[in-house]
Amino acid sequence: MADLQRDVQDAIDELVASGAERGVQVAVCRRGVLVVDAVAGVADPEAARVFTSDTPVYATSTGKGVTAAVVHVLAERGALDYDTPIADVWPEFAARGKGKATVRHALTHATGVPGLPVGTTPEDLCDWDATCAVIANAVPWWEPGTRSGYHPQTYGYILGEVVRRVTGKAISQVLREEVAGPLGVADELFFGVPASELHRLARIEDAPFPMMEPSAETPEGAQEEGVTEMAAEMMAEIPFFRVVDGYTAAPMAALPDAAFSNRSDVLTSDIPAGATMTARAVARLYDALLNGTLVSPARLAELSSAAVTGVDEVTGAPATWGLGYTIGLTEALADPSLFGMAGSGGTAAFADTATGLSVGVMKNRASAGDFTTVERIARIVLQAG
Repeated sequence: MADLQRDVQDAIDELVASGAERGVQVAVCRRGVLVVDAVAGVADPEAARVFTSDTPVYATSTGKGVTAAVVHVLAERGALDYDTPIADVWPEFAARGKGKATVRHALTHATGVPGLPVGTTPEDLCDWDATCAVIANAVPWWEPGTRSGYHPQTYGYILGEVVRRVTGKAISQVLREEVAGPLGVADELFFGVPASELHRLARIEDAPFPMMEPSAETPEGAQEEGVTEMAAEMMAEIPFFRVVDGYTAAPMAALPDAAFSNRSDVLTSDIPAGATMTARAVARLYDALLNGTLVSPARLAELSSAAVTGVDEVTGAPATWGLGYTIGLTEALADPSLFGMAGSGGTAAFADTATGLSVGVMKNRASAGDFTTVERIARIVLQAG
């Protein structure tokens, strides 16, 4: 697929040259073969460090697909079952009416515990035991299993603690031993990154916020103030930011912006609602799901099929979930043969059961839910498939 390698490389070179992106990696696998390994741009402008194929990138919710893969591998070997009540392995989770919540509910964002306390800080998220205790004691927003709503941070802790209770090991260790190591990508796929590896990571930067066109009458400083007020008003209208009993799905003090994503304590901690990875590592993971290396064909069919469909209780948008993956990737990439996860910074990883292609797209300019780059690359890849 030499033409595909060329077409993807041309596209990301153009994105970087135009200033739309700072640095981009794209990898595509099919049946165990890396058919595209393209990279362009700069990993860290201050250090003048170029992006390479082995530069790990902190990617927010794209990492949820990695967390799900760990759960599926454990299910494949019989260590857990999707319909196991979470409280069977984590008794504290039964508090306040959550006793019937299952691993399946956690994978489909249906446990009813999408929120953390409003004042949650990055330091809080780095404290695994404390955060799990808060989640275990939380009052569910709905009866577990009766609705589904995106769990931005709690998803990773709930499934990660299930993994810890079942195996006796942190999810980062299980990832390394059961998934990344066997696939040969242990140095490119992490939850908590070893401190000795931090120097290799791409530096995340926030994409510029679209500015209002100033008029001659706009007072100095009013433009930036107007943008801030506009952003606050927009967020107030999104269900994602509502508060229930002092809990919010998106604690403002811990939003995954560039400042959060570059913190060494965040990067070295297990916060498995996200992960740090290269495009080729995560593409290999999805390829291993597709080709039978990690799970059986029957389990692949189950995890990649629609399990929950409807209006998301947290985002207010239509959503279709498989077991840990969205079915269809974005509004513009809605083909039901696609399963994967996209992250708020504009990264994504997915597989296509129709073509057998697995794709990873990593970048270091966090574009606040703008998936233009992912969608452009995905169209090139899928048209070639």
